[in-house]
Amino acid sequence: MELKEAILLAKSNNQLAFNFLLDTFWNDVYGFQLQRTQNENDAEDITIQSFSRAFDKIDTYNEDYSFKTWLISISKNLHIDLIRKRKSSLSETVNNVEDHIHEIVDESPSPEDNLIKKQNLANLLIQIKKLKPHYQKVIHLRYFQEMSYKEMAKELDEPINNIKVKLLRAKKLLAEIIRHTNDFSS
Repeated sequence: MELKEAILLAKSNNQLAFNFLLDTFWNDVYGFQLQRTQNENDAEDITIQSFSRAFDKIDTYNEDYSFKTWLISISKNLHIDLIRKRKSSLSETVNNVEDHIHEIVDESPSPEDNLIKKQNLANLLIQIKKLKPHYQKVIHLRYFQEMSYKEMAKELDEPINNIKVKLLRAKKLLAEIIRHTNDFSS
């Protein structure tokens, strides 16, 4: 498959084209992030998010520019966002620790907390069943059977990169379903 053809097909939501683009540019984006973050987990997470964002926004890609450059720009911006979020979170954590340094809290869940947790889990299971079966499967394997990406790839006989993207899409779709359900119940 040619790059221009893959981009055109990806714009029409073709899964094979997405896979081709992911396989073609994964090492470039991952290597870029690994160099920036010096952390394999962060580099992998940002790379997955980069492809997800790129695939969501593929219609905005301008073919006058290199696709790789466009992907790297998305990835760079996601890394900057992560740094900002961590700095903000760190300062909030420091402030909260200082505010509550003398407090001792009983963290054991109350019977009410346990009931709410069970109700939320039941509701979540109902929402998961609204996903397509292949998305249900990756959610189930990752979060209920607590499989690693590698184990999931072996179980589903798919490349690990496909599993990562499929799980990310499943989580986005599930979030939309939950948000949509909450909008109607409000």
